[in-house]
Amino acid sequence: MTVRIRVRPMLLALPLILTGCSSLSNMSWPDISWSGMNPLNWFGSSLTVSDKGVGGITSSTPLTETAVKDALDGDYTLRSGMSMSDGKMLSFFQAMDGKDVKMSISGEPKGNVQRVDVVDPKVESEWGVKIGTPFSTLYSKAFDVCVKGEGDDAENVECKAPQSAHVTYVFSGIWHGPDSLMPSDDALKDWKVSKIIWRANPANNVQ
Repeated sequence: MTVRIRVRPMLLALPLILTGCSSLSNMSWPDISWSGMNPLNWFGSSLTVSDKGVGGITSSTPLTETAVKDALDGDYTLRSGMSMSDGKMLSFFQAMDGKDVKMSISGEPKGNVQRVDVVDPKVESEWGVKIGTPFSTLYSKAFDVCVKGEGDDAENVECKAPQSAHVTYVFSGIWHGPDSLMPSDDALKDWKVSKIIWRANPANNVQ
């Protein structure tokens, strides 16, 4: 009696096992996305600043919420606004991570993206520069490469990326000299990248 009780569940399970094997044999294996099973793809790819743009944002990207969100792979929530710059009206989107602004995407209303300001430490340039990179890692001197910042960056220094006229790095640090003067090279060596800027049109103010 005891033997029958133990054997019967095995006999009942056998058809299920065989059915499962039959189902597996009929699976369409090419429909399976093996790349999705790769652990390296589970967390998505991080955005990169390049000569062409930021992530999927380029000079041909319309300045609309849908286009910008798609170009950023939906990694951020967007907040829109309007501002004035040099007497011109600008439209912008702030890429938010929670309550923190990680990026600002701007341009003329109903136009294409003209500028992206990146302050997200997770986003770096294709040449390995990111928020916190020291000035001395990229430059030995500021002459002919850097200028004093403007607007919100008036206390900072903006320098052209060695590899691209479309990309500049904003450096922040301590300077005890006059606000109107460029900090000395000795002082700048300890300054660090606080913002990465991409412009659709090369930055004429940084020669």
